[in-house]
Amino acid sequence: MLRTIITVVIIALGITALVAFNTAATGLKSTLAGEFTNLGSNTFTVRAKNTGRRVKDDGRQRKTYPRFSYREATDFRKMFDYDATVSISAIGDFMAVIKYKSEKTNPNVQVYGGDEDYLKMAGYDITEGRVFSKQDVELGRNVVIMGSEVAVKLFDSPMAAVDQVISVGDDKFTVIGVLKAKGTSLGFSKDNLCIIPISNLKKKYGHQNTNYTINVVTDDAAKIDDAVSEASGILRIVRRDSPIDEESFEIIKSDAILGQLDEIMVFVTVGVTFIGILTLFAAGIGLMNIMLVSVTERTREIGVRKAIGASAKSIRRQFLIESIVIGQIGGAVGIVFGIVVGNLIALLLSWDFSIPWFWIILGVVLCMITSVASGYYPAKKAANLDPIESLRYE
Repeated sequence: MLRTIITVVIIALGITALVAFNTAATGLKSTLAGEFTNLGSNTFTVRAKNTGRRVKDDGRQRKTYPRFSYREATDFRKMFDYDATVSISAIGDFMAVIKYKSEKTNPNVQVYGGDEDYLKMAGYDITEGRVFSKQDVELGRNVVIMGSEVAVKLFDSPMAAVDQVISVGDDKFTVIGVLKAKGTSLGFSKDNLCIIPISNLKKKYGHQNTNYTINVVTDDAAKIDDAVSEASGILRIVRRDSPIDEESFEIIKSDAILGQLDEIMVFVTVGVTFIGILTLFAAGIGLMNIMLVSVTERTREIGVRKAIGASAKSIRRQFLIESIVIGQIGGAVGIVFGIVVGNLIALLLSWDFSIPWFWIILGVVLCMITSVASGYYPAKKAANLDPIESLRYE
């Protein structure tokens, strides 16, 4: 019994690792797919080339290019004459403290800068107050739209926050709106933020390393490729790229990001699957040893069964079924724990709940293969025992 339980646990660990990871990964993909769907297939983002990955696949250093400046972003917006909406945004601070009278937040509030179209592009809705006007952005007014988490921390209700004067860092801002709660994504709160006009962010937080992001959404998804071509030509002019040199920028479609995520997940999934299979291989060796010991301990039982007419086939079937049952019990335990652990991870990180049916079926199949492969030799050995020698064993 002890040996059997240990083998079941080893098999369960392999299946748990396999199912748990893929359960969490499926939830992550579902969550991200939903967010990119909200952005739409008619959206693309412009950024400087090689700001993220700076090493080529062959190990050589990639050429990096300067980040987009505020002037370049605004010039592009003026020159991009297409049926599309262009929004400019930037991050000013990741650890700001927001104050209202004697109340203040922890130093973990994110301060963003955006224009009058930023909220629509980012998928935010206003629950109280209003969005930025064009004049707010052009004049750099000290107005702010705060996330629901910040509003709850400083005020009794989001409604009470509107028209109040708060401190964002060392500067005073008037609250003109409160965002509708969006919860968390990838373990980070999407409501613990404040948004100020992009022109105001440039004055108060701007420096040479500030990265201004350009987001474009076309009126028609079918025109996305034409819009990208148009944007590419204008960006060459704005960035002063020579005709003989490569582009100093890259244009990323929203669906391309999801494709990159799929590529990364494939490599990670292969790694986890390999670990799971290695664990099952070790469990298979343990299961074979258990069955061999079982054959030795039950030699007299086998002799008695053969003496009263049991065939070699029935003896072989008996031990093979025992091996399969042990493997399937381990697989069932591993699948249950894998789903529970995977969804607990997803719950903690606010990902979608999921049940990876493909990996559950694969786990059952792998357990069956392991059980049959590990149990066949002991079953064959038991079937080939001589009944007379077996009866004299003890």
